[in-house]
Amino acid sequence: MRYLGLDLGSKTLGISISDITCTVATSYKTIRHNEEYNKLINDIVNLVKEEDIKAIVLGFPKNMDNTIGKKGELSISFKEKLEKELQIPVYLQDERLTTRQAESVLIKNDTSRKKRKKVIDSLAATIILQSYLDKKGN
Repeated sequence: MRYLGLDLGSKTLGISISDITCTVATSYKTIRHNEEYNKLINDIVNLVKEEDIKAIVLGFPKNMDNTIGKKGELSISFKEKLEKELQIPVYLQDERLTTRQAESVLIKNDTSRKKRKKVIDSLAATIILQSYLDKKGN
């Protein structure tokens, strides 16, 4: 069984994938989408088939006061569309500050600004998925 981690942004989708033991999350890729959500769902459907994914963990952006804003509502809607299309579970994982964590890791590793821009979303997806796997493992 493998999990897919997703960090849905307004222009990109960061993707991570777990190992078969569901212990370690690894960055996979980033897809630029420009709010073409139907095409994005088709891309995810193909990826789920290719990688034999059994569940998805989708980042759930909440406000710092724990309320749900427009981005959170978008994630809920995207979750429902994925579940309808794929017939596999999609779990929401709180993603507050994951992009900051990812940027901090990249800066500590002396990653150039240009390279950070290319990999930050998939690294954020990795943090989201790893958080879920760690929580699930306890």
